[in-house]
Amino acid sequence: MNIPEGKKIYFSSDNHLGAPTMQESRKREKVFLEWLEEIRQDAAAIFLLGDLFDFWFEYQHVVPKGFVRTLGKLAEISDSGIPVHFFVGNHDLWMENYFEDELNIPVYRQPKEFEFNGKKFLVGHGDGLGPGDIGYKRMKKVFTNPFSKWLYRWLHPDLGVPLAQYFSVKNKMISGEEDMEFLGEEKEFLIQYCRRKLESKDYDYFLFGHRHLPLDIQLNQKSRYVNTGDWINHYTYAEFDGQDLLLKNFRQA
Repeated sequence: MNIPEGKKIYFSSDNHLGAPTMQESRKREKVFLEWLEEIRQDAAAIFLLGDLFDFWFEYQHVVPKGFVRTLGKLAEISDSGIPVHFFVGNHDLWMENYFEDELNIPVYRQPKEFEFNGKKFLVGHGDGLGPGDIGYKRMKKVFTNPFSKWLYRWLHPDLGVPLAQYFSVKNKMISGEEDMEFLGEEKEFLIQYCRRKLESKDYDYFLFGHRHLPLDIQLNQKSRYVNTGDWINHYTYAEFDGQDLLLKNFRQA
């Protein structure tokens, strides 16, 4: 994709809408909507790198209540011809086809390569990548197993949704609350993952979320790892203008 002159590509992640309560997340959602309205003026594409919701589970005919303002704004942007891409995170692992059918937004479940203006990007949410984190990786296999999802759908939504929301907030392995400090380049799983990828293929930029930390790490003379942070504490996002990738702040709360 060649970015038209004057246009930019935007990357954002980790809104966790609905947490810790719908009422409390509404303030953060309002700021995010202001950002979407602002960037649509010059956006060539928008990438949402996961955990837009603190919990999302699609039944055959039911999706979680709420988030109508965000869903409506994304539909409006997509309908206007601006491509929106969505990567599932560890809090919205159970995304099925709702975004694709209703919002015309493609959904990705693994990191994906893109090329913009000759620059190579590897983009994803970031959960379960790199060495270590064995407990979460095992749990993810259980959660994404088709049989497990089939069993969960037998719970009535009035029981299944609040139960999952409770564990989404309370379980630190899922919420990631115990891991929101920079661990150092040698201990950060995503930095190790990026460096291992560079052993077999060159990339200019690695774009991930999940860590809730805005990070811009130079991996070698050519490659950078950028983490987009979150919309809970940092209100940060990444912006590519066709020449350079910048990590920016939109905090207006």
